[in-house]
Amino acid sequence: MRDRITRGDFASMIAGAAALIRAQHAMLSQLDCASGDGDHGATMLRAAERLEACFGAGSPEDLRTCLSEAGWGVLGVDGGASSSLLGTWFSGMADAPACGASVSASDLASIFEAGLAAVRKQTKAQPGDKTLMDALVPAVTALRAAADGGKSVTEALQDAAFAARTGAEATRDLTARYGRAKFLGEKTRGHQDPGATSMSLLFEGFYNGLEESKGESGNA
Repeated sequence: MRDRITRGDFASMIAGAAALIRAQHAMLSQLDCASGDGDHGATMLRAAERLEACFGAGSPEDLRTCLSEAGWGVLGVDGGASSSLLGTWFSGMADAPACGASVSASDLASIFEAGLAAVRKQTKAQPGDKTLMDALVPAVTALRAAADGGKSVTEALQDAAFAARTGAEATRDLTARYGRAKFLGEKTRGHQDPGATSMSLLFEGFYNGLEESKGESGNA
């Protein structure tokens, strides 16, 4: 059981998230066609590339700097509200006092909570409004609950990924209240929100990447 993770583990989490976005970007764009202009998958691909670059070879060794640069990198992606809020999330993470050389499950929850607090300063959207908040808020809440319950970082991320996926899937039954989709009203029902879906993929990728990293460490 892994109790603490390092900046290198974060890099594995980012790599796992980027791999999942690449595998599912066409699906994300298809979802976006129902309520937007169909480019959400392409936006997330560009965002994933920026994230990987900020945690890849030659990137800073400290976690706080990597998160800050990742946030600014994603903010530079021309993708409307999605890239703006995603970039804000990562930038906000860098403000967390818990960003240190090693991070516990409780520290990780604090880091993600700081990111969520930053996002909440940028949008009034709440769970139930059919946005990425429908996945982000329950994921961060589940991560905190798992950490407070004594679970490892990997277990806490698994719980967060499940909560994010559940939240994203629930958006099928919601009516959009923000962004371009709100003008379609009831026509958005029956379609899963692309922003919430991409957020759930990020959390699933975080878990996959850390689990793979832990396995490789155990076999070393």
